[in-house]
Amino acid sequence: MSNNNLANPAPLGLMGFGMTTILLNIHNAGFYPLDTMILAMGFFYGGLAQIIAGIMEFKKGNTFGVVAFTSYGLFWQTLVFLLIVPNTPLWTARPSEPAMIMYFFCWGVFTLGLFFGTLKGNRGTQVVFLTLFILFFLLAIRDITKDPTIAAITGWEGIFCGASAFYVAIAEVLNEKFGRTVLPLGEPKA
Repeated sequence: MSNNNLANPAPLGLMGFGMTTILLNIHNAGFYPLDTMILAMGFFYGGLAQIIAGIMEFKKGNTFGVVAFTSYGLFWQTLVFLLIVPNTPLWTARPSEPAMIMYFFCWGVFTLGLFFGTLKGNRGTQVVFLTLFILFFLLAIRDITKDPTIAAITGWEGIFCGASAFYVAIAEVLNEKFGRTVLPLGEPKA
């Protein structure tokens, strides 16, 4: 079977990332508390679905897709772990504030590196990675300053980031299904 006959796993990974990012950042913007809905989305759709998409990208020979989807899937699963496990009777250690700041900072540096990998791709994917880079640094700044205004800005920026991934996922599915551009992605010029 040729790699060209395999389905495009990117929309699955992008939608898992996008929808979960939107829901978490509606919380970050202050609209509702962190609850099991967000944690379940983070573990299963943001986490597991992206890991599956990453494995599928491996079969297609797409190194960028493997690294991005698998890494961000594991990001969501570690974030859920960090939020849930300290609240269980079997685990009493909580991540320290400096540790969480470095967690978000390191993910931001990683995302900046991947952003450079998008520069030969479509503008939609560039927006996803650029806004995700900004989001990780805003999360670190939010945790450093504890400023409620920065927390709200972080939430709104995260909603935009998630919505951009949601858009790219839907655009890729519809454009492929209809065999033409239904939703533009800003394809690079040849």
